[in-house]
Amino acid sequence: MIWLIGNKGMLGTELSFLLEKKGLPFVGTDRELDITNLRSIQDFYLKYSFDWIINCAAYTMVDKAEDDEEFCRLLNTTGPANIAIVANSNKAKLIHISTDYVFDGKRNRPYTEEDATLPIGVYGLSKRDGENMVLKENPSSFIIRTAWLYGGYGNNFVNTMLKLMKEKESISVVTDQKGSPTWTFDVSSVIVLLIQKFSEGKKIPFGIYHFTNEGICTWFEFAVAVYDEGRALNIISKTCEIKPCTSVEYPAKVKRPAYSVLDKSKIKKNFGLEIPDWKVSLLKYLTLIAKQ
Repeated sequence: MIWLIGNKGMLGTELSFLLEKKGLPFVGTDRELDITNLRSIQDFYLKYSFDWIINCAAYTMVDKAEDDEEFCRLLNTTGPANIAIVANSNKAKLIHISTDYVFDGKRNRPYTEEDATLPIGVYGLSKRDGENMVLKENPSSFIIRTAWLYGGYGNNFVNTMLKLMKEKESISVVTDQKGSPTWTFDVSSVIVLLIQKFSEGKKIPFGIYHFTNEGICTWFEFAVAVYDEGRALNIISKTCEIKPCTSVEYPAKVKRPAYSVLDKSKIKKNFGLEIPDWKVSLLKYLTLIAKQ
């Protein structure tokens, strides 16, 4: 039995549908269960005796976190620590979702799992500290760092761009930040694959793994791809000019990592994966939208 925490979020919702489709029994919880309360987690666990816990819950509002540090840390550090404590005491395996924001983005090569973390801002610090607590409290844990997520549920870059492109004559998108756009369906598929491999007796080493779609682009290039494919699929019917701009022209309380590319050699080797390119997955996602 699987416990999916944060089942109403962007990734959690996608994962819920995939677990159901694959016939994997699970129970999902969201804000109705307080992960910052250790006793609440313990009591809920005892109702089902889960073999796996997947934690998709997180505080993800990067700028707002600067003024809401206490609550951000409760959700991103204390909560994961509590979940790991309960998992360890009951010999359950834990999958915890983390982020590229644990790095400062100053490198010019993909980050490996062994690279030193140096977060920018409260959000990144809280997620890095959450990782450390998970590994400390439950060695039988998998931490999957991902980046630039988009999908059919919740607010994200692709859905925002589609909305703006339908409404405006032009939009400006930053061109000095690089990363790998990642479809929530692909992340969900990797999580399911991990659980299935374990059920088949394959022992994958616990620890930190990086997963995003293959390929690298800027936010500007990502937006252009959304527009071009959106027009081709008749999702967008009007003309909209996509203008490049710098991060300086797009003020934010927290500086974003300029380079968020994650090295995926470890997860490809241990999971036996072939990871789709971001353009391939984007087209699949937009094709699904076009059919709605």
